[in-house]
Amino acid sequence: GAGLPPGSASVAEGARVYAAKCAVCHGPTGTEGPNDRLVGREPREGFPFGAVRGQYRKTVGNYWPYATTLYDYIRRAMPQLTPGILTSNETYAVVGYILNMNGLVPADAVMDAATLPAVEMPARDRFVLDDREGGPEVR
Repeated sequence: GAGLPPGSASVAEGARVYAAKCAVCHGPTGTEGPNDRLVGREPREGFPFGAVRGQYRKTVGNYWPYATTLYDYIRRAMPQLTPGILTSNETYAVVGYILNMNGLVPADAVMDAATLPAVEMPARDRFVLDDREGGPEVR
């Protein structure tokens, strides 16, 4: 969460931004598409994505390890046809709304640089830290 910009927004504000700028590609509830599904918590137990191919879809609610990564991705790459147009407040809003749709934050949550890194993602402990040494450092 280091380096998150100033700003904040509520889940309710996120619902409005999502409807206006995200729903056309991800569906009204984040499950329809036509692009990637954003909402889904199955499987709730285990982490079969490497072993069982194709049975489960990777979503924010079951696969992403950090809520801050969601912020960064949306800020840099979304909306798909006009990436980078969302303000910091709009990005916090959409992230809060997507996290709420996945049951990870309550409907009255406000996302900002302090609250976003504190969100416990279900897959947080499921990834292996890449601690290899040697070679040029990439930033």
